[in-house]
Amino acid sequence: MAPKSKSKASPPAKSRVAPWVASTAVVVKNRANSLRWYTEVLGLPVAFSADHWVTVGNARKGGAIHVCQGSDLDPPVSLEPGNSGILLLMAGDFHANCEELKSRGVEFVEGPTQRPWGWDATIRDPDGNELLLMPAE
Repeated sequence: MAPKSKSKASPPAKSRVAPWVASTAVVVKNRANSLRWYTEVLGLPVAFSADHWVTVGNARKGGAIHVCQGSDLDPPVSLEPGNSGILLLMAGDFHANCEELKSRGVEFVEGPTQRPWGWDATIRDPDGNELLLMPAE
């Protein structure tokens, strides 16, 4: 289960503007190779695809991951391996799902681990971006 905040959110300012996160970028070396990994290995659907802007994830269940080829940008952006800050929630049996991902070749930096707030695991994409997995329930 995703951590729950103990503090109450601040009331919005007088404005009614309330943005939400649509996507978070991960910088990759080769978009086509990374897109194959995110869709065929990890199992995320393509949410949007138009030239440079390619996202994966379920648009109706939160944000998406922008698979961003750094060399396409001006100036080019270097890979940023390590903790991406991205949390992916998994429905169903968390341990069995992690085993399934392992069988597909997903690299686990840390397997399922019990924390004070619940279970999580950390995986790494082919470019070194680390993603946190947690049970959706």
